[in-house]
Amino acid sequence: MKNYLVIQLARFGDLIQTKRLLKTLAARPEATVHLCLDASLAPLARLVYPDVILHPITAHGTGQDSNETALRMLLDNRRTFATLAAIDFETVFNLNFSGLNFRLAALFAPERVEGYAWNNGQEITGQWPAMAMRWSGFRRLGINLVDFWGAYCPDMLPAPMVNPKATPKGGGMGVVLAGRESRRSLPAPLLAQITATLAGARNAQSITLLGGQAERAAGQAVTKELPANLQSVTENMAERTDWQRLVEVIDGLDLLITPDTGTMHLAAHLGTPVAAFFLSSAWCFETGPYGLGHTVYQGVTDCLPCLETAPCRENVRCLNGFADPGFRRFLVTGKAGHAPEGLLALRSAFDDLGQTYEPFAGTDEDAPKRGVLRNFLLHHLGGAEPRFDRLEQFFAGQLYREKDWMTAEKPSRKQE
Repeated sequence: MKNYLVIQLARFGDLIQTKRLLKTLAARPEATVHLCLDASLAPLARLVYPDVILHPITAHGTGQDSNETALRMLLDNRRTFATLAAIDFETVFNLNFSGLNFRLAALFAPERVEGYAWNNGQEITGQWPAMAMRWSGFRRLGINLVDFWGAYCPDMLPAPMVNPKATPKGGGMGVVLAGRESRRSLPAPLLAQITATLAGARNAQSITLLGGQAERAAGQAVTKELPANLQSVTENMAERTDWQRLVEVIDGLDLLITPDTGTMHLAAHLGTPVAAFFLSSAWCFETGPYGLGHTVYQGVTDCLPCLETAPCRENVRCLNGFADPGFRRFLVTGKAGHAPEGLLALRSAFDDLGQTYEPFAGTDEDAPKRGVLRNFLLHHLGGAEPRFDRLEQFFAGQLYREKDWMTAEKPSRKQE
């Protein structure tokens, strides 16, 4: 029996987006897969990854004093750290760049750690995540996070085997009221207009509004803006779903309307169709819904994708295409000639690297460069022969460093 550990200490959406890596490891002969994650997400992980052994820890402190938080985390996690240190792991996949992740890596021999390792007091960043940090300067060209984490394994599972193809389930429409970042979300009146348009076009029999405690009021505002006939079939479930209930609701929907959220990734995991609205810092080629059967409406102003931490100096110009009255007509017809400026409409698709999106309205001006980068990464991962034209040579110069050519790949990168 071979034990593999994945350390994923990020949030809800990241947990779901680790699926290609986890399924790849589970498919290896005589494999037992372990997952170290924040304890708040353990109930969800038990639902979506029932065959994975969980090691919950306190990863996100809630105290105001940093020293107090660090001490509490250490005491809470001591037993789990001891359990992990006692297991003979074939490989440890440490996925997050954080102080806690590096300290966790210190429990294991550095040659067995992929991603972020610890060697004699020194933080070591592996070649693959180091390359990702470098291509963050080309965010419009980047690859889906599911594929990035999956590519830690050269034998990664074929992309179509990760999530089921999305199909309507018969349970009406769901609406995620807001994302974690307000700029990524549609204002309540606009969200209500889009919901009403799609509900009418699809003859939706029910609408379920979803969100946390902070979105309860937004749900009331959206309901108030809906036509009377839709108000009567709308249920505001914001703040009223635990993980089990959320999975049950999402798994039964015909369509989920959502910004870039963890709930969107949960829908893709379950094979529920997604209509996603991406703007501000959200970029579908990085974090779009994974699988076939999904649609993304992506803002494409020249300032996107922006940084969540930086103030918007453009008065959220990327929202204009969604607010254009012609957008609702386009939602119904799907005809390219009806699409307003500033938007790309895309359908989810696959290529040899993994998830991509094909436009059916608007012009994806980055497509040629993105194709070259994806070919370059396939070559790097061992999946395709390089062309090494001028643009690939440019990417080679940007993504590689001299030491990358001088240092042999570690044995743990080889297929098991």
